[in-house]
Amino acid sequence: MRENTTGASPRHPGRFFRALVAVVSALMTLTMVSGSAAQAPGFVDLTAVDASISLEVRYHSVDNFVGTVIDGYEADRIFITLEAAQALIAVQAQLQPFGLGLKVFDAYRPQQAVDHFVRWARDLDDQRQKSRYYPEVDKANLFSEGYIASRSGHSRGSTVDLTLVDLASRQELDMGTSWDYFDPLSWPVSREISPQQRANRLLLRQLMLENGFLPYEAEWWHFTLADEPFPQTYFDFPVAD
Repeated sequence: MRENTTGASPRHPGRFFRALVAVVSALMTLTMVSGSAAQAPGFVDLTAVDASISLEVRYHSVDNFVGTVIDGYEADRIFITLEAAQALIAVQAQLQPFGLGLKVFDAYRPQQAVDHFVRWARDLDDQRQKSRYYPEVDKANLFSEGYIASRSGHSRGSTVDLTLVDLASRQELDMGTSWDYFDPLSWPVSREISPQQRANRLLLRQLMLENGFLPYEAEWWHFTLADEPFPQTYFDFPVAD
């Protein structure tokens, strides 16, 4: 006898139908959306809405912890949901009178890129970027220590990795570690960095909080819009022209 996984008896078609709809609805909330940026309403090109925000799309280069261009990053662009972009514009506006601005490393991340990270993490022989990105972490522990996962909030479109820069020189403020540095030194609460480095992190954190973002307690650069428009949808369209 096949198990009735909905928990409703077929002898009561009304209850059975309602239970079936509930199951289908639950499955749809964890959907995967592919296609292109044009087919994903609600996303914008960050440069198109505020060209004053600096970009450094390292996943579209070999300068990242994998050491190669990441799957799905086909252009030097940053896509992000409109709501998150509007919040970043507000942060930028608050920084500009002080000669400071934002630099964004990553925002929307296709699921295929996350899958690329997972494959790389399982290849323990590939240690090309260890000295720069994870010198004190055994690559075999990247999953258990939370640095790599099979799903990323970035794929929902409202998570952003960023730092602060001096607008005149375009130099990054010293945050104590570089972006994507896998180490407890990157925790926002780390006391192993200087007072000035902590102050720089705190400034970024405070402005992001004031504009609706939530921090991630293992990475000083990582923030997610609290009221994100796609909280349970993971997209997979490429970052492309």
